[in-house]
Amino acid sequence: MKPILFFLAFSGVFILINMYISRRFIHKLDVDKKTKTVFRIFLVVNLFGIVGYMVGRYYIDFPNWLYFLFSLPIGILFLLFCSAIIYDISRVFLSKVPLSDSRRKFFKKSLDISSLVIATSISARAIYEARHIKLQKVNIKIKDLKKSYKIVQLSDIHIGGLVDAKFIHDIVVRVNALKPDLVVITGDLIDMNVDKGEHILRELEKLKSQYGTFFVVGNHEYFHDIDKVIDKVKSMGIRVLENENVYIGQEGQGFNLAGVYDVFGYRVESHEPDIYKALENKKKESPTVLLAHQPRYIDEVNHGVDLMLSGHTHGGQLYPFRFLVKLQQPYVDGLHQHNKDLQIYINKGTGFWGPPMRLGASSEITEIELV
Repeated sequence: MKPILFFLAFSGVFILINMYISRRFIHKLDVDKKTKTVFRIFLVVNLFGIVGYMVGRYYIDFPNWLYFLFSLPIGILFLLFCSAIIYDISRVFLSKVPLSDSRRKFFKKSLDISSLVIATSISARAIYEARHIKLQKVNIKIKDLKKSYKIVQLSDIHIGGLVDAKFIHDIVVRVNALKPDLVVITGDLIDMNVDKGEHILRELEKLKSQYGTFFVVGNHEYFHDIDKVIDKVKSMGIRVLENENVYIGQEGQGFNLAGVYDVFGYRVESHEPDIYKALENKKKESPTVLLAHQPRYIDEVNHGVDLMLSGHTHGGQLYPFRFLVKLQQPYVDGLHQHNKDLQIYINKGTGFWGPPMRLGASSEITEIELV
């Protein structure tokens, strides 16, 4: 979708959200008109913030502090919208319960206050969670693997805006402290013009592991000249797996590491994933780990793969979104046994997209021990 069309669609959605919050939440609060006016002004300011965010993402470079302020309204309005829905349902339910006027007034007042407090609290919590990346450790048993390997998986970093050089530097320091055998990045690494973001990307050159760093593209790489992104990543000494595989470890004791383009390639008819090409000439006596950005690609993996590592979902990022993600993806996060031969692990994302907020889906660095 072209930026201008996305801009209009995105803005339209949040205008409708604003209208719902105003009419079904603020209008129903038992507060004076002056307070309601302040709340409505807050909504309008947030709406302008969203416009500023879209302008900053696609057209104008803002300083980080301003970009941060423009990014927040997306998450705040969404969480406020969810609170408004719960409030609306609770208010209607309360109106149907047989109560005295005094009790009804008391419960209504309590509902008003608690709804505002909860909306504020979860927004603050979501901002905190986005900036604190958790280390997720998982052991995965792989059939016929002769020795253990430590893989550190990063995914959905979304370099650009608030994900700056310091953000990446801190990630690199934490990854290197784990002393991995290899590092894999499963897509959506960059979300800006790659030339402007090169100084941030270069921080990844400092990643240290025995067998190196490997990368597959995600859907967002297609938005920013995918060939240029691939070339830039390669120039940093990171191996980009483009429907191909490499062997990790000593002969007879290692595993095949394969990678495919993202399924978004089907839509743009370029850089399309090809599992058969990706598995060509692999060592059949050794197990295979596949890097594929979106979990739904697992439907195309019929044989020859023992473990698939993916990202894309952000774990829902803001918890209510988890249910929408589930409509498109077979798995949202964590480790799953897809069938008797194939497992899949989904990283919730090391960075974030849109608002610098996460709720019930913390950012993660994944330490995978293949055993």
